[in-house]
Order: sequence, then structure tokens, then C-alpha cells
Amino acid sequence: MPQKTAPEAGPARALWEKGWYRHARALVSPNSGPRPGKTPIDLIVIHSISLPPGQFGNGNVQRLFTNQLDWDEHPYFQGIRGLQVSSHFFISRSGELWQFVSCDERAWHAGQSSYRGRANCNDDSVGIELEGLEGDTFEAAQYETLTGLCAALMGHYPVAHIAGHEHIAAGRKQDPGPGFDWPLLQRTLAAPDKYFPAAN
Repeated sequence: MPQKTAPEAGPARALWEKGWYRHARALVSPNSGPRPGKTPIDLIVIHSISLPPGQFGNGNVQRLFTNQLDWDEHPYFQGIRGLQVSSHFFISRSGELWQFVSCDERAWHAGQSSYRGRANCNDDSVGIELEGLEGDTFEAAQYETLTGLCAALMGHYPVAHIAGHEHIAAGRKQDPGPGFDWPLLQRTLAAPDKYFPAAN
């Protein structure tokens, strides 16, 4: 299989190039694959993650998504040992944006899931991880980056839904949790209710 690479950065680079977003720092993950058929990319899924839980800014999320995490570094890692996952994007507490998988490809972020009458949400979604602890709050810089990214995705793909991992894997996942400000995201995107889960 050919090695996956991200486009080179440069002043003349388009906003999107083969599913890579210009304003993100690219770090290519092997945990991805082709989307099935002509699947529309119409769902954004918001997650939260920190490794170990509640510890930020240590590079462990980036290492997890690129299969470089040292499983013996922390006892918590034994419970996820061998896990091969990646979202498309990761937003740090400072608002820095990373991209691991082209949005034209399928990232392994949703797991067993179902939403708006369709199963296997990895097939037709873009996954965005926020650095944080599920149930806790997020930083203003993260919302600013998230809003800009969602707007860019909505302008480039036929996005019709924005949901949390908790909504597409109800009972199995709880992120981003009650600390995430859905009304703020909706207001800043100026998006109608139909884009968001009814509970929010």
C-alpha cells in the first residue's frame, strides 16, 4: 500500500487540498481507509479526549493517533493497549488544530454507531476531537477553532448534521458530555436547529 502523505504547506495552497485543511497542522495517521462508494460526507462528530484522562498538552493524543504511544508509560494505557484509532482533527486546549486523516477518507473515530437512520458513522462523517475530559468544560480558544473548522467543512462538504460521540453511540460513549456548550456552537455558526441533536 502506498504511504499516505499530506500536501505540502505554502502561501498559495488552497483552503482544501485532497481533503486536507490549510489551517491545520498535518500529521498523517495510518488508521484510515477509503469511504464506501459515493457516500456523502454529511455528518460532523465532536469528541473529547485526554491521555491519561485529565492530562493535557503532552503529545499523547498525537502519538495514539499515529500508533506511536508507549503503552508502558502510564497504567491507564494498559486498558487501551493496541488500540488503533484516529479522528480527522484534534483541537488542543490552546486552540491549535491538527489533522491526521484527509476528510475525503474514512477515519477510525466513531466505532459502533448509528445516527439519523444510518449505521457505521465512520463511513460518512468527519471526526473532531477536543482535548478535554468528558463532562468538563472546554476553552474559548477551542470553540473559536472548532467554529472556524465546522464552517469550513460546511462550505466544502454537504454537511447536514453536527452531533457528539454521545449521540451516535448512545449508552456506550459520553463525550464530549454536559460541559460542551452546544448553544454557543450553534450561535457562532448561525446554523438552524435541524443541524443539531434534538436534546441540545
